[in-house]
Amino acid sequence: MARPLTAVDAPETAVAEAASPAAMPAPPAAPRVRAGLMARFGDRAYRGFTATFALGILLLLGSMFLMLWRESGPALDAFGWGFLTSAGWNPVTEEFGALVAVSGTLVSTVIALLVAVPISLGIALFLAEISPRRLRTPLGVAIELLAAIPSIVYGMWGLFVLAPLMSDHVQPALQTVFGFLPLFSGPPMGIGMLTAGLVLALMIVPFIASVTRDVFLMVPTTLKESAYGLGCTTWEVVRDVMIPYGRKGIFGAVFLGLGRALGETMAVTFVIGNAHRLSSSLFAPGNSIASTLANEFTEADGDVYLAALIELGLILFAITFVIIGLAQLWMRRMAGPGKA
Repeated sequence: MARPLTAVDAPETAVAEAASPAAMPAPPAAPRVRAGLMARFGDRAYRGFTATFALGILLLLGSMFLMLWRESGPALDAFGWGFLTSAGWNPVTEEFGALVAVSGTLVSTVIALLVAVPISLGIALFLAEISPRRLRTPLGVAIELLAAIPSIVYGMWGLFVLAPLMSDHVQPALQTVFGFLPLFSGPPMGIGMLTAGLVLALMIVPFIASVTRDVFLMVPTTLKESAYGLGCTTWEVVRDVMIPYGRKGIFGAVFLGLGRALGETMAVTFVIGNAHRLSSSLFAPGNSIASTLANEFTEADGDVYLAALIELGLILFAITFVIIGLAQLWMRRMAGPGKA
């Protein structure tokens, strides 16, 4: 039977009640409210800053397009859509056309991709799957150093090393074997569309190879080990596991190199020949949009001449935008619905 409380027990009971959580006074609400307001303000400010940075990219692209469109107005008024289909380029008579420069840009870029993509895939596969560990680091650093070399250095190397090699050995050999094709006709001068494409290929190989290597290294080890456990060879693992798994990343790397090749200026200017004429031969000199701008922009002394050069820049902007946009749509379709 419980003992009734007495006067002696009263102080102890009061102390116990005072020490209980229910009896303790609640902390003031003002500091908590201020902390919540500061947290919400900081979150909104963070979202505002990041949204501003992201929207700034769209504003920058829009301002570039508007500037090119406005400054190329005299050429747009003078030539219209015929500027795209005309091969003439005569500053004296103010006759200008973009066909030679556009075709040179596209042809040299296609050559660069045809050469660079297989080489880059081979480098990436070797570094990710076949190379001994002691070689991976120095080879990886060498690839990154190639990506950091300025384009003008590639251009000088192409002019003084690659062009003589092409004129003395490569182009004569191609003529001997494929001389019946118009692509390999004409005198082997060393400089020309083929040489420009090879220099571009050398420039974009480090970008495609380094990104593709990282994509291959992201393939889960369990997938590869399972394939090896089933008796697959290294080539079968690469073909059936690594490439399908990293397919989207590989295409992203290729289009990254494509964007670099489309706008390359100095390296192409050194070796393309800088001739405003169309030719079916890859040995013949030609021109690209970037090389035309680099060679003639400072010499443009008329409004129509300058506007024609700026319109070439507008065309290059549009080509790059369209190609990258189509690449994004293609990769989204490859990823499937809900996976893009």
